[in-house]
Amino acid sequence: MQTPGMLTLAIDCATEACSVSLFDGAQRLAGDFRVLGRGHAEQLIPMIAALPDRGRAQRIAVAMGPGSFTGVRVGLAAARALAFAWNAELVGYPTLALIAAMARAKLGQHAITVAMTGGHGEWFVESFDGDGLPIRTLASLTPGEAAAAAEVRVTGSQAEALVALRGSGLALPLLPDAGAVMLLPRSIWQAKVQPIYGRAPDARLPASPA
Repeated sequence: MQTPGMLTLAIDCATEACSVSLFDGAQRLAGDFRVLGRGHAEQLIPMIAALPDRGRAQRIAVAMGPGSFTGVRVGLAAARALAFAWNAELVGYPTLALIAAMARAKLGQHAITVAMTGGHGEWFVESFDGDGLPIRTLASLTPGEAAAAAEVRVTGSQAEALVALRGSGLALPLLPDAGAVMLLPRSIWQAKVQPIYGRAPDARLPASPA
């Protein structure tokens, strides 16, 4: 999956968690994981600078969301700037796919639903098969809708709430960690790096006058 000796910097600050990791091939050299809630823009660059050789790498892998609108944009902006400065390859990955990969490492290769805090009381929900590939399209759902659509195994920040609401299933609460990016199926990594917001924007342009 990875080129031996290729340095990869992973950045994930799409949710309340903020994390960075530096890899040599598939081996993790160093990293940092913090649950911030807010303040990603102020802490991300110092976290990268604290890595060996200030995090400099030949490839940068960044979370594209969904999650916090601000967090997604902060991560992408930093990744794009560093990729330009270092002439590095830039790849992106969906945040929920990373959480599913982390859960598979703990629960085994089973179908699993990721449920994460969204906006306006809804949850970002997506299901993955035992190989880590999506089997249901990402959606922003009410808790009731999410409970009805979820697999038996549920992970993510709203896993416990979903299982409690449904009254059955296995919950594994997790937040994304850049230190786990090498668990992702290679086909999940994308060369076209753009934000995944998970729902339509709240603000809309006014209608044109007739």
